[in-house]
Amino acid sequence: MFLYRKNKLVYAAFSNLAARPGIFHGVFIRLEEQYPGSKGNPNSGPNSGNRPAASESSRRAIAGCMDDAELVFLNQVHGKDVAVIKTDRDLQRAVKSPPTADAVITQIPGAGLAIQAADCQSVMLYDPGRGVAANIHSGWRGSISNIIDACIDTMKREFAVDPADLSAGIGPSLGPCCAEFVHYRQEIPEGFWKYKDDKYRFNFWQISRDQLRAAGVKPENIECMHVCTMCNPHLFYSYRREGSTGRFAAVVGLKRKNQS
Repeated sequence: MFLYRKNKLVYAAFSNLAARPGIFHGVFIRLEEQYPGSKGNPNSGPNSGNRPAASESSRRAIAGCMDDAELVFLNQVHGKDVAVIKTDRDLQRAVKSPPTADAVITQIPGAGLAIQAADCQSVMLYDPGRGVAANIHSGWRGSISNIIDACIDTMKREFAVDPADLSAGIGPSLGPCCAEFVHYRQEIPEGFWKYKDDKYRFNFWQISRDQLRAAGVKPENIECMHVCTMCNPHLFYSYRREGSTGRFAAVVGLKRKNQS
């Protein structure tokens, strides 16, 4: 993991994705400048205690760090629907009206695929050969429904992606130290109980690794930041720790041809 500072913002990056010249990406941490009316910085969530003007200001600053990308946010509902952005018309429609989905894929340079999180994972995917990027919102519901597989299956179908060519990054989220589910017998299928310790805490990072591998991603192409949102209030928002809280953005996209 690397840390970058730009436009008074600080964001984290995966070492494997940072080595790919064709993309921009970042996970924005809760540091530096405070936007008026927002809960910390940068709080990209308009429905998380942020005034609309403050949210828009945060999003403009984030876009400025991400090659002035046109940011595509999602109406995240903890499902497994995947939005596909293939044309400029698709892009403009998605920028204006966020698709209801929990994963998004594109091959359009300059589109910044944004996930908002406050304990859930952002899982970024990139195929350098096909020039395709994706971003996944995977909370515990997304994990048990295997939205990772749904996204990769859509990449295969819509863009002829070979999963063996993908690089993947698993962002900050509830770690195995804090992902406690006392009522796991009612909430989580038995097939996932092997990821539980004796204190009812689940390792969703390992679940995502295993789901990526099962979908065909090579183990050496998977990187996890191993940062727990609940343990690091100075870095990231955590719904489980704070209840009413902000959202941090995780963004990935393809660079335009005139950018290096």
